Parts: sequence; structure tokens; C-alpha cells
Amino acid sequence: MKLNYKRVFLVGMAFFLISAFWQAYDAIVPLILTNHFGLPQTASGAVMSIDNVLAVFLLPIFGSLSDKANTKYGKRTPFIVIGSLFAMVAFVCLTLIDNYQLAQVAAAGIPQLQQGALSDEAFAQLTQEMTVKLTLENPLPFIGFIATLLVVLIAMAVFRSPAVALMPDVTVKPLRSKANAIINLTGTAGGILVLVLGIVFATSKNHYMQYTGYVVAVTAIMLTGLVVFLFSVKEKQWAREMEEESLRLGLADTPSDEDGGQAKRRLSKPEFTSLMLILASVALWYIGYNSITSKYSVYATNILGFDFNLTLIIAQAAAIVSYIPVGFIASRVGRRKTILAGVLILASAFFIGNFITPSTPEMIMVPVFILAGIGWATINVNSFPMVVELAKGGDVGKYTGYYYTASMSAQIVAPILSGLLYDLIGMRYIFFAFGTVFVMLSFLTMFFVKHGDAKNIDKKDVLSHLEVD
Repeated sequence: MKLNYKRVFLVGMAFFLISAFWQAYDAIVPLILTNHFGLPQTASGAVMSIDNVLAVFLLPIFGSLSDKANTKYGKRTPFIVIGSLFAMVAFVCLTLIDNYQLAQVAAAGIPQLQQGALSDEAFAQLTQEMTVKLTLENPLPFIGFIATLLVVLIAMAVFRSPAVALMPDVTVKPLRSKANAIINLTGTAGGILVLVLGIVFATSKNHYMQYTGYVVAVTAIMLTGLVVFLFSVKEKQWAREMEEESLRLGLADTPSDEDGGQAKRRLSKPEFTSLMLILASVALWYIGYNSITSKYSVYATNILGFDFNLTLIIAQAAAIVSYIPVGFIASRVGRRKTILAGVLILASAFFIGNFITPSTPEMIMVPVFILAGIGWATINVNSFPMVVELAKGGDVGKYTGYYYTASMSAQIVAPILSGLLYDLIGMRYIFFAFGTVFVMLSFLTMFFVKHGDAKNIDKKDVLSHLEVD
């Protein structure tokens, strides 16, 4: 039994699209909402949670729909193609509406439009008040922006669960942590490319820049990934081969012929408890993690005066180095223990971040984000396989939806609650503290999980079915 790394990498191109999009989205949309429309952090956080509200309802639906789909291109591929194409077009349109808003801001004579980051907090507050007043006087650009944003987010929801479910479709259960490491590696590559584009386009240097050129470049990267996926992935053939391999290794959990192919394997009470604890853990660490990632571009630019692109690239690079070793470690010591170690690493990184101030040398962020990247990679590689480990073959899309329901529900709470605390107490004092607390809470829930590690296979079975690529 051997993982086909090339195959998993090609399947991961679907996740490449997702990661590239969200890296760009999380970087510029909070800046647009805060700097171009003048929204306070609470309102900005509410808008940033819209995608998560939609995802809670839509991801399980599209995951289940893809489970039942049967086309000549496979179950997942049609969702990936249609959703990603609509998302790319709508994302570019979103920036065109923002350009119109910027023209209104310039016409109103709001100061320092070409000065980059505002150094004085009081002056920044005055500028924000002027901008939000302009938005209230002429709300049409904002209404158009939100309407187009909804189109973008619905399009992303169409293919996110099918794209992620594709890896378990073509990978036998014991190899899914290693495979998920490759998937995350591929996705991280997409995120890093977008971060490099952010440096090239200087997205952290100008409060009032137009993002159309940047987003066109991002969608070009996404389109390239989609083309590679379409011309290389043979979904139906690879899924059939996985089912045959699972049967040979005694890992198949499909309904028996005697049941007419309709019987569903139900979770035992201990398995159900573990599933709930895993999903609770996912929710908690996503609240902590998303509170950082959804507003880090604002925090780094407006509070610390740092280049957020550079520090995020460092975190992504650390994750890339970690993914494959973490997959191997999990195969030796178990997914649960590996996740617990990752939670402690991530919480430590966020805790250290509390002590970084505008006067701290920017390079101090390097070890902090290296730790954060390693911690998140350790968690991310193993959490999704733990959920789908409890699924039967025909329900992988549904269980993928459960995973995303937990993570997206958390990301509804994270930007709104953290944004409220930022407005009440101050972003400087709450930003990293909020993330630290919630990541540590996830340690408690994950500690009591008993199921979700890969099923052990008899060594004789492994040797008898060893594949050599």
C-alpha cells in the first residue's frame, strides 16, 4: 500500500483554487470595508462572516448533492468547474464596484488618498468617519458591493465541499493524513503565490488602492490551476481504483449486496460522541485562528505598521515545510496526539503575539509566524481525515459538509465577536489574546476524543497488496 503522490497533488489543484481565492479575499475585503467604505470593525466583521453563514447551510447541501451526482466527468468535477468559473468572474466584478466607490471618495476630497498607511490613530479615525458618512449619503456602491459579494460566496460554496471530498474519494483511509498533507501543501502553494502578488501589487502600502489588477492576476492563477485539474484528473477511474484497493485490504464499508446496496452504517454511541468532540474542537480552533486571519491585514497595516504579506508568507512557508513530516508523524503516533501537539504550538504563537507592539522590530514576527504555520499545519492535516474516517464511502461529501459546518459556524462567530471586542477595548489589546484563549479551549475537547484515528491494517495484508509506482 503506497500513496500515489502525483495523483493526490493533481487532485489538490481543486484545493489550490480555494486557497488562492481565500488568501486574496481575506487580504483585501477587510481593507476595502474598513478603508474604502468606512465600516467600523464590528460591522466589517459582520460582513466578513457572511461567507460562513452561507457555508453553514450550503456546504452540507452541495456535499450531499455531489455524493449523489453521477456524470461522465465524475461526482465532484462538475461542481468544481461551474463554481470556480462563476467565482472568478464575480470576484473581478467586485473590484470594479469598489473602484466606483474610490472615485466617490476621491471626489469628496478625503485627505491623504495617496499617502499610504495613516500614522496617527486620531487622524485615521477622522478619515474613517468621513468615509462612512459618504457611504451613508450614497449607499448604492455599498449595496452593489454586498450583492456581488453574495454571488462570489455562493459560487465558492458550490464547489468547496466537493473539492475537498475528492481526496477521500481516491485515497484509502489509512493514507488520508499523508494525502491531506499533500492537499494542504498544494493549497498553501496557491496561497503563497497570491501573497507574492500582494507584495508585487503593494496591497499593504496604500489605503486607497484599486485592486482590479491584483484580482485579475489572482484569477489568472486560479484559472491555470483549474486547467491543470481538468486535463489531468480522472475522477471516475481513480475513485473506482480506490474502492477496489479498499476491498482488497478489508477496509471497504460500502453496503452489502444482501442489503440491496441501501444499508447505512450507523455510528455507535462512542463514535458519535467522538465526532461531536472533533467538530467542537474544529469550531473552537477556527474561532481562534479565523479571528487572527480575517483581520490580520487590518491589524498589521493600521496598528503595527507591518507588511502583512511578508509575515503571512513566512507562516505559509513554515506550513509547507511541516505538512509532509506531520502526515508521517500522525501515521506513527496517531492523528489525535499530533493534533494536540499542534494546538499547543499554535496557542504558544498567538500568546507570544500579545507582546508585539508597533515599536517592536518587524523581524520579531518571523519566529511567531513560523510557530503559527507549523501549529496550523499540524492541526489541519489531521482534523479533516478524523471526520471522514467515521464516514462510509458514499457519505464522504456529507461528512465533509459536517466538517465545514463546524468550521464555518465558528467563523461566523469569530469576526463578529472579536470585532465587537476590538471596538470596545481596542484591537491592540484583544487581537492575539482572543485567538490564544479559543485555541486553548480546543485542546480540552480534543483531549477526550477516542475515535477517528486510522484503522490498523495487518502487515501481511499490506505486504500482499504493496503497490510500486
